[in-house]
Amino acid sequence: MLSFAEKNVLLGVCGSIAAYKACELASRLREQGVRVDCALTASARHLVQPAALEAITGTPVITDMFPLITNPEQGHIAVAQRVHLCLVAPATANILAKAACGIADDWLSTTLLATRAPLLFAPAMNTNMYTHPATQANISVLLERGAAFVGPASGRLACGTEGAGRLADIPDILDAAFCALHQDKDFSGKRILITSGPNHEPIDPVRFIGNRSSGKMGRALALEALCRGAEVGMITGPAQVSPPYGVKAIQVNTADEMYDAVLSCMNEYDVIIGAAAVADYKIERPETSKIKRGTDHILLRLTPNRDIIAAVADAKRPEQRVVGFAAESEDLLLKAAHKLRQKRLDMIIANTIGGEDCAIGADHADAYILVPGQEPEKLEHAEKSRLAKIIFDRLLALD
Repeated sequence: MLSFAEKNVLLGVCGSIAAYKACELASRLREQGVRVDCALTASARHLVQPAALEAITGTPVITDMFPLITNPEQGHIAVAQRVHLCLVAPATANILAKAACGIADDWLSTTLLATRAPLLFAPAMNTNMYTHPATQANISVLLERGAAFVGPASGRLACGTEGAGRLADIPDILDAAFCALHQDKDFSGKRILITSGPNHEPIDPVRFIGNRSSGKMGRALALEALCRGAEVGMITGPAQVSPPYGVKAIQVNTADEMYDAVLSCMNEYDVIIGAAAVADYKIERPETSKIKRGTDHILLRLTPNRDIIAAVADAKRPEQRVVGFAAESEDLLLKAAHKLRQKRLDMIIANTIGGEDCAIGADHADAYILVPGQEPEKLEHAEKSRLAKIIFDRLLALD
């Protein structure tokens, strides 16, 4: 789960048909502990009722500049100074033009000019409006000034056309907001490759053997890397969770597919983190047609898969860092330390599996972080987002 606790976000809502999604976005932000101040432009007031957003956020919705003289806490200067992030979703071509040109003719555009908080825009408009040279020039200006963008997505628009212009999905906006709120970019300029999720090894065209890996640890690592300014690649098996917004993701199924994908691109990255629960074995000869019910016994002959993280460590450049994971049900520290030495890793994270404290598929993990020449660091029932942060802190200390 993302951690926005005690953050203050200004949610600016403009007059796109996607304005109705602002209610869901505000609700999701509140679920994460964010204080949300909402501001509706004049056009947005025709599409979403202030009362709905007030009920969700618990704060008065700002709709006009001058009535706020009686409530200075909602004035544009007061809000501009206290918010940690200005999120405009949906953002129309009009507000992008105002922000790029420094026009301040209503409450929202005035506040965007007055604030020094990070700006995040989620555009939503007709495809022709979005692709128009004027809009693209305004986006370029805002990007050069440090503003961030999420979306737009492509698809069928309310106007009936197909193309770019749909508001980004709410989970993607939340990911982008989470990254924008974190200003410590200590991995800026670094490229991080993360493997994640399980592998599915086919038995026949419809059946497979696999494991219970959810991909939550890989996702937490990718999001932490993005927040800290890194460029992130992700090679993921069929996980329960999707990669964060902004990640260059490659989807695979089998361990062989993951091996080939990792080895083909590892030289492009500074750090490789093997968080995937790679299948140790595969079916020696998968059936090409479905095995029919009625057979009394089916014998599956297994053969070992190639060791991805060992191959990466063998092929790495001197300046590259390689991090592995070890999941064990017994003799956890002993086996993890052996893997650390045997595979010549820079770091290994040892997780307990089995029983109530099993790390696989859970939101929390009991873990040890092992680095050559250092005492193991123990973390008990740590959220995977916290574990990801500590892993990157330790990576930073290695340099």
